[in-house]
Amino acid sequence: MDMLWSGWGDPARATPLPDTVIGLLRDMLGVKPRGAEPVALEEITVPEPTLDPSAHRALLAAVDGEERLRTDAESRIRHTRGKSTPDLLRIRSGDIGDLPAAVVLPASHDEVLAVLRVCADHDLAVVPFGGGTSVVGGLAPEGRRPFVALDLRRMDGLLDLDPVSRTATLQPGLRAPQAEALLAEHGFTLGHFPQSYEWATIGGFAAARSSGQASAGYGRFDEMVLGLTLASPAGTLEVGRAPRSAAGPDLRQLVLGSEGAFGVITSVTVRIRPVPRSRVYEGWRFDSFEEGAAALRRLAQDGPRPTVLRLSDQTETLIGLAQPDAIGSSGLPQAAGCLAIVGYEGTEEDTTHSRERAAAVLRDCGGTHLGQEPGERWAHGRYSAPYLRDALLDAGAFAETLETAAFWSRLPRLYASVREALTSTLTDAGTPPLVMCHISHVYENGASLYFTVVCAQGDDPVAHWAPAKHAANEAIMAAGGTISHHHGVGTDHRDWYVREAGPLGIGALQAVKRRLDPTGLLNPGVLLPAD
Repeated sequence: MDMLWSGWGDPARATPLPDTVIGLLRDMLGVKPRGAEPVALEEITVPEPTLDPSAHRALLAAVDGEERLRTDAESRIRHTRGKSTPDLLRIRSGDIGDLPAAVVLPASHDEVLAVLRVCADHDLAVVPFGGGTSVVGGLAPEGRRPFVALDLRRMDGLLDLDPVSRTATLQPGLRAPQAEALLAEHGFTLGHFPQSYEWATIGGFAAARSSGQASAGYGRFDEMVLGLTLASPAGTLEVGRAPRSAAGPDLRQLVLGSEGAFGVITSVTVRIRPVPRSRVYEGWRFDSFEEGAAALRRLAQDGPRPTVLRLSDQTETLIGLAQPDAIGSSGLPQAAGCLAIVGYEGTEEDTTHSRERAAAVLRDCGGTHLGQEPGERWAHGRYSAPYLRDALLDAGAFAETLETAAFWSRLPRLYASVREALTSTLTDAGTPPLVMCHISHVYENGASLYFTVVCAQGDDPVAHWAPAKHAANEAIMAAGGTISHHHGVGTDHRDWYVREAGPLGIGALQAVKRRLDPTGLLNPGVLLPAD
């Protein structure tokens, strides 16, 4: 099944907002009904492909047939940009300015290499395409060159599973639920469950340095990767002979997070864990965000560390965004304070022991146990937020997210600065926002903050959001945060990433790109400035 071309996920799961919520949006934020309905796919006028006949023939030969090279309008529209709110608003208006000239579907590493050679010969840019879930402009290259979308969906296999070493080698086009199903047949799990889980791919996880909702227990995706294969215009790079090595810098980390700018990841070897026999999720309440953050820090630093550990601020708790499927229902939490979701996975004995020890810490930090219902509700609706975003857009509201991370000592200032930047900028523009936040991932030394913003759309919602996004990015930099914890850089964050990495760091990465991608055909302008 393809993802909804003008929104998120499965169209059958799209649910309109209740009238009560629409009324609150109108009364609180001044949200008005949309002025016009989104265009239909068949109404979009698509220009003819810009491939010359010789390039078309060469691509056909590289991937062995018409079925693997698509130039029809619908295929090209479905590979236009990603799924950020500006992306969706633009495509719903019929804006296809980032339309690929063609969609290519290779079935092997060698076919990927062949496609890259053809594109280099014919001056075509290449955008690797997995699940299409980028929310930072990672699928919209810059420059005037026509480009092809390199869709990896045919490369969707489990290549190897080593139960002794507990490793698995997966192809990049394998969607996360498929990967979990294949591993489960052998009694294993990857344990990587980001909000994009239902649609994102293994290659995308690696390319964007993804972090899943159970990262407190399983780790980030870049921590799971033990080896990988990269197809670049300059050839093949294979890295990862052992779980750890002192043989020079770790080249795996050079590829992880490179967002398709250095090459196309064609296989990933990851660590795997036995499928847990017990999963328990529960809720805890804290009087304040500061109190709850202190409790999370204590667990992250001194243990026991649960598998899932999240904390919503007062606004997000009151609205119920920690449990998206409860919004507008009687299940909406009413008590003041901050909701923490704490989850445990493992054997029955392990989860029982961890829960008892963690409960003692949480109570000592001022937490009140709310039982398993909030945790189970969160687990049930953990992938629902993007559908809620689409429903808000349908109702005439603007809704977007952004995230960052910092060391624990910097977190209070970072939280306050980003909230103030978003609130003041959008209020000055005439659309006072609702700004919500939660701690989404924790580490011994710091944590990630994930913000959600809802406001009226304004006359030109994309242009209206741009100053607020800019102000938030500036606030992140000034407060000592990173410009992205898990969404990636893309084009949206690139200019701030250049500042974060510094001239020498960016120069070193540009030298790597010139070696692996001499003509700059891969994702120009994504991650690094285009030449």
